[in-house]
Amino acid sequence: MEWLAAASEDPGACKEEWQNGITGVALLAAGRFWDVLIVPEQLGLRVADLLEELPLVEPGPCLLDTRRRHVGFLLPPEPQTMWIGTGMRLLGAGTWITAPAPHCRWGALRWLVPPDGSGTLTMPEVLEVALQRCASELSRLQGHPAPPTHSRAAPDDGQPDGPQVARHCAARGHAHP
Repeated sequence: MEWLAAASEDPGACKEEWQNGITGVALLAAGRFWDVLIVPEQLGLRVADLLEELPLVEPGPCLLDTRRRHVGFLLPPEPQTMWIGTGMRLLGAGTWITAPAPHCRWGALRWLVPPDGSGTLTMPEVLEVALQRCASELSRLQGHPAPPTHSRAAPDDGQPDGPQVARHCAARGHAHP
């Protein structure tokens, strides 16, 4: 709880709200200890399941917001990184999330993978591969061709495509398809 509460403006008040408060949620600043990649719920649920099944990979915290229909993955802060994909956005420095107590696994806002207290975060490279794999599966299920597995843009034929994912690291100057 300490690790997560440290991202609030007042860690003591944050912990008090989680333990005894009316709402049980607190505002936490992104961009200092972690960034949050927000993805559409359908994709995010598949990715969370896949990450928990992978051997030798300890998944980082993952938050489900059923009202907004999205899933948030906590990642190491990478201010020079852009994630590109339908319905995705990266929350970093200057942004905030609402988070329930670390043990909360029920309700409209809950942890799919709760913080373990050690500061474990989802590795961006692993998340990127999982997002691509699950986006391809969703595309096939929705009758769309699989997204390209390279960083060049596919020609726009005016047809809607299924979800696609790419991560661009500006500091390193290259894209990850």
